[in-house]
Amino acid sequence: MNVADSERLGAHLESLGYTPSLTAEAADIVVVNSCVVRQHAEDRVANKLHSLRPIKAARPDQVVALMGCMVGPRTEELKKRFPHVDVFMRPQAYEPLLELVQERATGDGCLPAEFTIPVTGVTAFIPIIHGCDNFCTFCIVPYRRGRELSRPVADIVREVDGLVQRGVKEVTLLGQKVDSYGLDFEDGTDLADLLTAVNRVDGLERIRFLTSFPLGVTDKLIDAVARLDKVCEHINIPVQSGDNAVLERMHRGYSIETYRDRIRRIREGIPSVTLSTDVIVGFCGETEPEFRRTLDLLEETRFDVVHVAAYSVRQGTIAARTLPDDVALEEKKERLKRVEALQENIAREIHAALLGQEIEVLVEAQKDGRWEGRSRTNTLVHFPAGALDLRGALVTVRVSSTSPWSLQGELVAVG
Repeated sequence: MNVADSERLGAHLESLGYTPSLTAEAADIVVVNSCVVRQHAEDRVANKLHSLRPIKAARPDQVVALMGCMVGPRTEELKKRFPHVDVFMRPQAYEPLLELVQERATGDGCLPAEFTIPVTGVTAFIPIIHGCDNFCTFCIVPYRRGRELSRPVADIVREVDGLVQRGVKEVTLLGQKVDSYGLDFEDGTDLADLLTAVNRVDGLERIRFLTSFPLGVTDKLIDAVARLDKVCEHINIPVQSGDNAVLERMHRGYSIETYRDRIRRIREGIPSVTLSTDVIVGFCGETEPEFRRTLDLLEETRFDVVHVAAYSVRQGTIAARTLPDDVALEEKKERLKRVEALQENIAREIHAALLGQEIEVLVEAQKDGRWEGRSRTNTLVHFPAGALDLRGALVTVRVSSTSPWSLQGELVAVG
């Protein structure tokens, strides 16, 4: 989401005549786009802002802006902490900065009616719904990004079509809870309907979406993924914990039995699907037996990817106000290592089964003499670069070696 927000703001600024700068010292405008989903992330943002103070002092005409989830509805405290910051912008609220720089340039704050989103590669992120209505006890996002608000289908399709005309081959539809798309509409339009509409865009090769909430993965959505030829067979479906008591303390709104049922339905409806999930270890009150149930779920489900984090208190959340952070830091670290070790073994076995198979890869970039891309099921694939420029091409690669994190192979065919 932050990458997409930054690209859009950058496009607005370029439409006003600005160009990217390599250093903060040389820039006329410095924007810090903040992710504060965890406390240490907010601390990094604060450190970055403090480092800009002497640069701003040396160049008083420089504009320093803070955007993203660190900026809530009230900015008085932020203004006291960071007096050298000129503009504070909530997520997707670019106007305060744009109006300021336009006024400095032309004497008025009138903005261009349209702008072109920049294309930085063969893939692109498309935010389709902003905000979150869930209020999980560990999460600050609903307080910073607001309530759920879906973009119109026509606007999204128009944006995708424009990107495809400028070389994009794959789009990822984004939302804090992407499968809540359309719940704020009155006509019943949902994510499956949007996928169907985007699937009709000529020249587009692939569609992905994330992040899904378990209760939002309906049979209709599963059918759409299975039916639509451009929608990739990969679903990110965070579980956070394998224990019902922990899930209840998190206010996740589902039981582990319900989650298992969703996984079963997905795999029955999309046999070739790969799955990724998110896990928090050491959440408030988590006992060893409760943690063990998370390990049991991971062993049973055999996710292709597991994103794991040790719980840390996030000020402003329900958990910070009502639940004690009573799992020792060393215990959190130990549990995190146990999840990582288990998942490494599972991923190694899953990838090893692909040895010798031929898979379709969308080539994204060249690094260190090798082409890099992803399969439809979101597996990272590397193969040697030759004389051909394959960026943006769909190629067939035969897997010659594997690791827990990626596949290596040889080019078999182009197109």
